[in-house]
Amino acid sequence: MTTEHSPERSRADTEPLREDIRLLGGILGRVVREQAGDRVFDLVERARVEAFRVRRSEVDRAEVAALFDGVEIDVAIPVIRAFSHFALLANVAEDLHRERRRRVHIRAGEPPQNSSLAATYAKLDAAQLDPGVVAATLDGAQVVPVITAHPTETRRRTVFETQSRITELMRTHGRAALDPDEAAEVEAALYRQILSLWQTALIRLARLRIQDEIEVGLRYYDAALFDVVPAINVSLRRELRRRWPDADLLAEPMLRTGSWIGGDRDGNPYVTAEVVHRAAHRAAATALDKHLQDLAVLERELAMSSRLVSVTPELDALADASGDRSPFRGDEPYRRALRGMRARLTETALAILGADLTSSVALHGTGLTPYRAPRELLADLAVIDASLRSHGDDVIADERVALIRESVESFGFHLAGLDLRQNSEVHEEVIAELFAWAGVHPDYRSLPEPDRVALLAAELRTPRPLTRPGAVFGERTASELAILGAAADAVAAIGPGAIPNYVISMCTSVSDMLEAAVLLKEVGLLVPGDPERLAPNVVPLFETIEDLRGGADTLRAVLAVPEYRTLVDAHGGLQEIMLGYSDSNKDGGYLAANWALYRAELDLVDAARDTGIRMRLFHGRGGTIGRGGGPSYEAILAQPPGAVTGSLRLTEQGEIIAAKYAAPPLARRNLEALLAATLESTLLDVEGLGADADAAYVLLDDLAERARVAYSELVHRTPGFVEYFTTSTPVEEIGALNIGSRPASRKATRSIADLRAIPWVLSWTQSRVMLPGWYGTGTAFESWVAGDPDRLARLTDLHRRWPFFRTVLSNMAMVLVKSDMGLAARYAELVPDVDLRKRVFGKISAEHARTVAMYRAITGDESLTSGNPALERSIYNRFPYLEPLNHLQVELLRRYRAGDDSDLVRRGIHLTMNGLATALRNSG
Repeated sequence: MTTEHSPERSRADTEPLREDIRLLGGILGRVVREQAGDRVFDLVERARVEAFRVRRSEVDRAEVAALFDGVEIDVAIPVIRAFSHFALLANVAEDLHRERRRRVHIRAGEPPQNSSLAATYAKLDAAQLDPGVVAATLDGAQVVPVITAHPTETRRRTVFETQSRITELMRTHGRAALDPDEAAEVEAALYRQILSLWQTALIRLARLRIQDEIEVGLRYYDAALFDVVPAINVSLRRELRRRWPDADLLAEPMLRTGSWIGGDRDGNPYVTAEVVHRAAHRAAATALDKHLQDLAVLERELAMSSRLVSVTPELDALADASGDRSPFRGDEPYRRALRGMRARLTETALAILGADLTSSVALHGTGLTPYRAPRELLADLAVIDASLRSHGDDVIADERVALIRESVESFGFHLAGLDLRQNSEVHEEVIAELFAWAGVHPDYRSLPEPDRVALLAAELRTPRPLTRPGAVFGERTASELAILGAAADAVAAIGPGAIPNYVISMCTSVSDMLEAAVLLKEVGLLVPGDPERLAPNVVPLFETIEDLRGGADTLRAVLAVPEYRTLVDAHGGLQEIMLGYSDSNKDGGYLAANWALYRAELDLVDAARDTGIRMRLFHGRGGTIGRGGGPSYEAILAQPPGAVTGSLRLTEQGEIIAAKYAAPPLARRNLEALLAATLESTLLDVEGLGADADAAYVLLDDLAERARVAYSELVHRTPGFVEYFTTSTPVEEIGALNIGSRPASRKATRSIADLRAIPWVLSWTQSRVMLPGWYGTGTAFESWVAGDPDRLARLTDLHRRWPFFRTVLSNMAMVLVKSDMGLAARYAELVPDVDLRKRVFGKISAEHARTVAMYRAITGDESLTSGNPALERSIYNRFPYLEPLNHLQVELLRRYRAGDDSDLVRRGIHLTMNGLATALRNSG
């Protein structure tokens, strides 16, 4: 398999990328021919050539589709695998090209890229900020990417590791110093890895379990996060303190990590008490092994002899307390001290993990006292640091010990905070049963909101539990209490960082928040009158457009309840609020949802200021634009004034995690972007509207409502739309084909409202419609402009000045360029009702054309990829290879629905889904 050449792009800029794609594609083609035979190879090549001819408008895409009409399944599957593997290898080539371009920029002395911390430091320097303001604003600053499970990120560890080896080999191949023999050796090694990749199943035959998803999430720590997170935190603290030495900045790490995998039970019956225990303890095991490994390596490195250096008395005492009496280390106080620290940490790990401790560097049987908390380990590391500096080894303290200290601070003994999440309806059901059993009230669910609040507040004032050991409840209540009990056990064993947040899905009222607090009290995670025993943060999740509009009122009302306000004050006045990007989009469409989120943030900022709390927003973003995805740097800068006050959390999902965190260079670039945007949004004026802000807000109110009406007319009011959706996309197959651990719908209905956002977006993405990322926006713009050039000029001016509006349009363009109405028409042919097909697809294709036209009119850009050369390269190099995957998916869906539900057909559909998800990189 080879690639075509682009006459439009600068060869000097893109030739290395094309060379990498040619090399990897050529090796893959050789493997396909040798392993699958000439027939498969010839079909792959014919499909590839015809797909490029389609792109050049030389042939109709029906000719590509015809290649696969009636193709035998044992031929179709290797063809699907060939194009899927190319997508994976193209990802490798593109990631390496970005690394290469970054190095070229640095070597050329060009200004740092906008999303880098170096560029942000330059902007902060130019702003001449007041140190007091900086200190106050960054007090408690925290940026937390939260890893979540996702059905399209199902690559096996073997495939992940093979891809990493291919990446490293390609880095070696790209070095100019290689002679021909060395280059040939690398290419031979690449062949072996790609051959191994071909012979490895891309997907598991069994349904992915939550236990598997937990392990998938953890692998990114060894892959990149353990190296990158502490290094960034060390550098960030040094740079900020160098600029403002008297401001006492960042007493704690600004960058941390979180997880939902194993704690998110909203609609997922497979999250049990055992799963919560496993998720928390596997994370702790990963963190503790990391710290043990670091101590073991440092122990080997610090071989300084007391005959040659004079250590501090504190270091001598630490060495003596180690119990290490080996004559071989008698004059090596650092090694003795670190050996004792490793022994103590082993005792800590044994206390937490028991028989599950498997670290190869654990020191058993010393009988030393375990570290009760990370701060005790940090105190001993501080002794090491101070002693090294006392005899002039500052460079070792700065470059080695500082990173280990930062690692302990960043990851603690828990690794990443595991959030718990449950739907408010479940809380209501459980509270009702508990109240009835305890005699508090026989029918809680019949009470009006004020009475519910009064009853719940009274429960928060008393330490009396609602249950007793041995009490028997219904299955739902028993399960919820067991899960919360497992969370309480994790906090007791590992520390409060293990379960820091409790998220309430579909939160619409004060009672929804108080119910969660009462349940936390029931298991001892909240003890009334005991501020030393803090509950996890109670985090309302506002998801629908209506809930977003009412979020600020809910916040004001709950803070007026003294019992709840006491909890917030105990957390230093911090209230976290989560914003749902997915359901709001499914509810009202792209533009309406984005504007509802912006408006909600403005209102929440006012409410936080008026009530005197510190607010931290948690952005529930998905991988796609329709679920809040898109470049993180631009997304954070597009937040309204006051919404980013040094802190934010955001979800990272699915194949996006691999795209961002699979290797250290990727992780550093993406984490720096999060921090850079957070610092700029916090310390600089980035909105750019000035006195025109109110008028712009009123205009967006109008546009958003027009877009919502257009979207709702299609999705919620078009007769037969649900049938069109379920038959023209693979949504039902997503639920049937063992993809991911979570059911596709919250309830067993065919309602769009009950469908989860991930399969909603994934289905439209697979069929190349990408509807959640644009529909309704074109109508809104066109109807408001109504041919008036002054109105069009006003939108153009907003695009130039306002980061929010510019980001909305930029992200929409990324979706539009990945959509393809020609391929979407192929999926529409799967709809049996011809009249319904024409009616709905006609609306979709007309709105698509309208939206593209309005984008071009507002921005002045003829191309949807203007200003985004990386996306333009990606589309040029990889999109023709997606065409065969889409045609094969349509062919196999048709067979499956006609009754051929053989394992091979099912597997073929699953493979096309994974191939397309890998290629599109932000599919669900």
